[in-house]
Amino acid sequence: MASFDSIRRERTGPGDGAWKRLTRWLRRRLPIGLYARSLLIVIIPMVLLQSVVAFVFMERHWQLVTQRLSAAVTSDIAAIVDLITTFPRDGDIDQVVRIAREQLNLNIAVEPGGDLPPPRPKPFFEILDQILSEEISDKIRRPFWIDTVGNSKIVEIRIKLDDGRILRVYARRNQAYASNTHIFLVWMVGASLVLLTIAILFLRGQIRPILALASAAENFGKGQKIDDFAPRGAEEIRRAGLAFILMRERIERQIEQRTAMLTGVSHDLRTILTRFKLQLALAGNNPDLESLNQDVEDMQNMLEGYLSFARGEAEEDVGQLKLSDLMARLAAEAELYGKTLTTCIAGEDDIRVRPAAFTRLIANLASNAYRYANSVRIEARHSAKWLTITVDDDGPGIPERSREDVFKPFFRLDEARNLDSSGTGLGLAIARDIARSHGGNVILGDSPLGGLRATVRVPT
Repeated sequence: MASFDSIRRERTGPGDGAWKRLTRWLRRRLPIGLYARSLLIVIIPMVLLQSVVAFVFMERHWQLVTQRLSAAVTSDIAAIVDLITTFPRDGDIDQVVRIAREQLNLNIAVEPGGDLPPPRPKPFFEILDQILSEEISDKIRRPFWIDTVGNSKIVEIRIKLDDGRILRVYARRNQAYASNTHIFLVWMVGASLVLLTIAILFLRGQIRPILALASAAENFGKGQKIDDFAPRGAEEIRRAGLAFILMRERIERQIEQRTAMLTGVSHDLRTILTRFKLQLALAGNNPDLESLNQDVEDMQNMLEGYLSFARGEAEEDVGQLKLSDLMARLAAEAELYGKTLTTCIAGEDDIRVRPAAFTRLIANLASNAYRYANSVRIEARHSAKWLTITVDDDGPGIPERSREDVFKPFFRLDEARNLDSSGTGLGLAIARDIARSHGGNVILGDSPLGGLRATVRVPT
């Protein structure tokens, strides 16, 4: 039985691999922005169309006109050669020169016997040289020499007559060559530039609302306010902007409803817990009630942790936070724990985040490291696009199979480390929730110190 790979190779064929390589090469070379791709959609067909038109014009019309003009000039020169051959006397030659100048617009001269100059090198753009040489060879059938390069406005032709004399003919270039064809190219290129300018301005106007919508969606994903956004542009873009506004309003209403519900639940539960504490206090110092007191304290901590996680600090506005101040706070906390902390800041000190929430994010990770390690290293790198903070420790770490589970609310990792002091399993869940509300994430890995590495990466 044929294997799956052999069947797949038979179905795809050798050409499919080349096609895939070509598409990958094009994807790497082509721009990724909508504005640049839209310009290519406009520019490429226009350039191809004009190239085809110019090629057809140059090869057909231009060549045909030049051939007919060169044939006419060659016929005039052939008539002059016949006159000189028929009337070889000097007086007759003067009359031939006069007729050529007045009637044919050609300046001629008959020189004594001599040799023709060596052939000149072929010019790069040799349509006139080629066509005129072919016409002279076909109609006059005598040795000749032409110069279509020396003087841009004059074409010189030398023909060796039967008696050894040399006939020199000077003709204007436009008599043998379609010299005004460049006007067509100028008009074509000029019109293209005007059309491209209009297309670029129009595309910029169409792309700007899309960029505004993308910026508004990105800011909303980071938890920032976007009061100044309004749908603009084409109908489809306006519909997308309106759908985004409606989605944002629904999400904000849900957040407000959840916050209001949590406020009521918090008030009711705290009232009950306060009543429990009061009754336990009135019961006196009874050893049998110590475990009940501890349960009430644990319930209080769990309630506060759950409310903080569910609230997510969403109501906080974006502001400025100094990384140096954050590191100083973490160093003070490390001193209280009796741990060794090393910090490093690379890049700008000021960052734009929700200060309280972001401080809690880093503090949760640092506290988790203090609890299970002796040495901790925190490094912050602030670039133009990203803020990356790594928290390394030399603790027992977290098994790789459990590194995603620890971000689940109320998940408890009994083998190595827990998520907060109360054991509710919300520390890392809150940290990732805050990071994602800033448009970033928190991931766990192996630390060079031998323990756990927590990496926070948020856009700036």
